Amino acid sequence: MDTKSLTAAINQIASEKGISPDKVLAAVEVAIAVAYKREYRKKTEVIRAKFDLTTGGMNFFQVKTVVSPDEVRVVNDAEQGEYEEEKGTALAENSEDESLLPRYNSDKHIFLEEAKKIKPDTVPGEEMDFPLESHDDFGRIAAQTAKQVVLQSIREAERKSIQQEFVGKESEVVSGIIQRFERGNVYVDLGRAVGIMFPNESIPSEHYRVGQRMKFFVLAVQDDPRRPGIVLSRAHPKFIVKLFETEIPEMAEGVVEIKNVTREPGSRAKVAVASNNESVDPVGSAVGQRGMRVMAVTNELGNEKVDIVEWSEDPENFIASSLSPAKVKSVELLARREARVIVAEDQLSLAIGKGGQNVRLAAKLTGWKIDVRSQSNPDEVQEGGVATAPASTETVTPHEGSSETTENKNVKE
Repeated sequence: MDTKSLTAAINQIASEKGISPDKVLAAVEVAIAVAYKREYRKKTEVIRAKFDLTTGGMNFFQVKTVVSPDEVRVVNDAEQGEYEEEKGTALAENSEDESLLPRYNSDKHIFLEEAKKIKPDTVPGEEMDFPLESHDDFGRIAAQTAKQVVLQSIREAERKSIQQEFVGKESEVVSGIIQRFERGNVYVDLGRAVGIMFPNESIPSEHYRVGQRMKFFVLAVQDDPRRPGIVLSRAHPKFIVKLFETEIPEMAEGVVEIKNVTREPGSRAKVAVASNNESVDPVGSAVGQRGMRVMAVTNELGNEKVDIVEWSEDPENFIASSLSPAKVKSVELLARREARVIVAEDQLSLAIGKGGQNVRLAAKLTGWKIDVRSQSNPDEVQEGGVATAPASTETVTPHEGSSETTENKNVKE
């Protein structure tokens, strides 16, 4: 065999698939061993093939595992029928089969005493190779089997390589091109891999088109061939966090941090920011000069409105700022994490928001039940003016990770 041509072919495949040349060579060796076994050896034997890159030849070995007599069951021909019947009964009853020792097979096993004659320092469990005669002529069926083994092994190695690459990008933002749509799912070309965005992870108001390049949040990377490998999202709260991190240098320096985020994708979001330096305004840093920073984020989100509010350890101040852009007159803290907020009459609709959205997001952001009332009539409960922070919300504290409930729900789909 021409070793130069073989090496070149292996390197080309490895380069195209983004996997190690050693894994390609191993896949070829496994395939040749399968073909050799099918054509020349018994089904019960374990065969290994090894390329000699110096001579270009292929060497074949029968592999046997070293065992001690107390590790296996020795069954002679007379006991064979009784053994098979006993084994079948145990399997049918699902009882003692796991406790039965494996049956000794001379095609697969070699006793320790015999192995020591060949290799004195051998130990139980070690594998020993026994050279076999070489063949390079394989039948059509054996060759076809070898081809399938090579293709399957390379696909598996490629999948694992991609999975390892994207594991490091989990909870990060990646750029991709929309490839196709299927049953409401959006498939995205990420370069070496294809990601999937489920319907509930897309922004409802967005309309996607094939060939469109967008940014996506890597929600999960799953090592399961039966499930989509890379799950993407544009609706997850942490997507906003990552977008702001790319726009705000102060966040990279650790001066400004996002404490919490809540959003109704495609419509509105609230981001609570704090500063670790008294001389730095966290809201101003997030908004940017002439609103350029927050504008870059809203443009990426399809013009989803983003309110930047200042986080505070004082619940009264935090609740008051969470209702931005409305101006709050007073906040009264009640039992059971409930707060009554008083605003001027002309600020009432702004504080509640369309369909109660503003107060609803404020309640989720703060974790408090908020009751917005008018300064002119504080005893009257306003329609849509009461919002409760549910036990499981869409909020996310960046330093603690995203909502486990939300992520698990998406991965299961």
